[in-house]
Amino acid sequence: MKVFGIDIIKGSVRSRTVAPTYALVIFEDGEIRSEERVSLSRLLRRVHRYKPDILAVDSIQEVAPHTLDVYRFVELLPPQTRFVSVTGGERQVGLIQVAARFNIRFNRFDPFAEARAIAQVAAQGTGVEVVAFEKETEIVVSRNRSPGKGGWSQNRYARKIHGNVLTYAREIEHELQSAGLNYWKKEFKAFGGVSRVVFHVREKREHVPVPSSRGGDVQVRISGKRLERIQFRPLTTRPRYLIVGIDPGTTVGIAALDLNGELIRVHSSRQMGMSDVIEFLYSLGKPIIVASDVSPMPFSVEKIRRAFQAVAYTPRQDISVETKYELAGKYSYGNDHERDALTAAIEASRHWRHKFGHIYKRVPPGIDMDEIRAGIIRGFSLEHILDNIRTPKHKPEEKKPEVTIDTSDERVRVLDGLVKDLRGIVSDLQSDLENIKKDNQRLKRENSSLRSKKADLVKSEPEVARRDLIIENLKKRLRAEERNNKKLHQRLKRMKEAGGVGADTDIQAVKVLSDLSRESIRQLNERISIKKGDVLFVRNPGSWGKSSIHELATIGVEAVIIGDRKVASVPDELKRLFFTEELAIVSGKDVPVSVKGDFGSCDPDHLDESLTVWKDELSEFRRGKSEEMIDGLFKEYLAEREREVRKSG
Repeated sequence: MKVFGIDIIKGSVRSRTVAPTYALVIFEDGEIRSEERVSLSRLLRRVHRYKPDILAVDSIQEVAPHTLDVYRFVELLPPQTRFVSVTGGERQVGLIQVAARFNIRFNRFDPFAEARAIAQVAAQGTGVEVVAFEKETEIVVSRNRSPGKGGWSQNRYARKIHGNVLTYAREIEHELQSAGLNYWKKEFKAFGGVSRVVFHVREKREHVPVPSSRGGDVQVRISGKRLERIQFRPLTTRPRYLIVGIDPGTTVGIAALDLNGELIRVHSSRQMGMSDVIEFLYSLGKPIIVASDVSPMPFSVEKIRRAFQAVAYTPRQDISVETKYELAGKYSYGNDHERDALTAAIEASRHWRHKFGHIYKRVPPGIDMDEIRAGIIRGFSLEHILDNIRTPKHKPEEKKPEVTIDTSDERVRVLDGLVKDLRGIVSDLQSDLENIKKDNQRLKRENSSLRSKKADLVKSEPEVARRDLIIENLKKRLRAEERNNKKLHQRLKRMKEAGGVGADTDIQAVKVLSDLSRESIRQLNERISIKKGDVLFVRNPGSWGKSSIHELATIGVEAVIIGDRKVASVPDELKRLFFTEELAIVSGKDVPVSVKGDFGSCDPDHLDESLTVWKDELSEFRRGKSEEMIDGLFKEYLAEREREVRKSG
């Protein structure tokens, strides 16, 4: 595998003055072949010349700062070269952390050192491929020359160009058919042939056996169909190793860490069975350690551990609540079950981290430390793990030697004893399970017997059931009456307050109405009641109509004070409605009102003066209405006489 690793030395693709310069490292078959300093255009020429499998960068922002630039840059690369970001796509991690996974250390201030680390990491299959085009390719065959403005040989010249475009298009179509590719085309007819032919091939660009070219009368341009959004596809689908903590019970708590102790996921649910937990963990990665916060490990957690053939971890003694809060404090969790699972995973990670400390110096750079740590956890020696990693995967099959177990080995005796202990635990748990099943069946029978006895009792004493129903109905009525009584007490209290205000002869009691709508009148009547002879105050009439004013007149309200000093005079139309109902209306400018809640007060002398003025206006209104009525009758009489004269004439 040939990998190009690059890192920017100076400049920027965003800069208009200083063009970017890159450190280029060519890494092939586990060795560094060359290192050089290149510009962006020279880098692309090197890529087209050597056609590497991977062009790896720390961040795609170093070569393509914007989305459109990413599309253009990927389109410039050879079809077989993958553009890779080793620090991730949408969620990025530092290059130092990525390199540490392979025990690679470098000077982060040296661009060539970073480029070497990037190439080595990408060669191990770490990073994400930048995917910008769909699985569809567009081939455009068009003219490379213009027919020109005209001349003696204009028609012959145009016919030659269009004929060559048609010939090239037929050759390309023959190659597509020979390769068995699925496509459709569109031709643009022109004098003597075609001016342009577009092929849409349903295959990736690297699988189309047609190169881009340009020369003579014809040019061929090949491009992929752009995705609506840039995608980041991992180079390897190998699942990551996990340290999993599980808290069993009605609510299952799950916490997953990677081998570096970083939190990957914490989750809890009341509706997860054992199969759901296993499926959930498969979606996160491959558990290498399954831990519990209590000792011994619960049987349900043990079954999950066996499903993954993971290594078990239990603390020497049950972890205290104070320790759980201390360990899980720097992480975010939703409940106690997630906290317990997280604590178990953290304890397991801390336990194994101490055992990993002495192996880093013995592992050469470029080796996946996750594989090393997973092998150590499984119980293999470091030399055995390194031999398996370095040994080629594809080797000729050979007869496996017969395996013999040395019973004199201390480790074998310990494991044999552990197996016997586990078998005894399984036997005890199976017997406990049988006893629980028997107890469950016995309790079900007792429950069924009690239910049947209760049903017989109800059937034998229907009077008791009828009495209970009557009592329940009476309780509901009692609660309704208590609520009604509370409302009446509140209303009585307000009415007493209203009576107390009116008892003072120096002031006139006023009841405050929010506006002249029927709903406001109804609400005030329910709270403190509106009685005959009351004086109402309305700061702003709001929405009003004949029905609401007629309702106040029917109750027998003495007067209605409209507006305060800030509100303009009462509208003439509203005055006419009050005059029609013979209900006194007074302006708030003439009678100032002091408001406190649903009640208010005003000067009775000012009110009497305003009522006297209103009575005079009412008399004038009645006189005007009488005159209008007489005038109407007179006009009607004249019209009738005029019709009779016309008939007689």
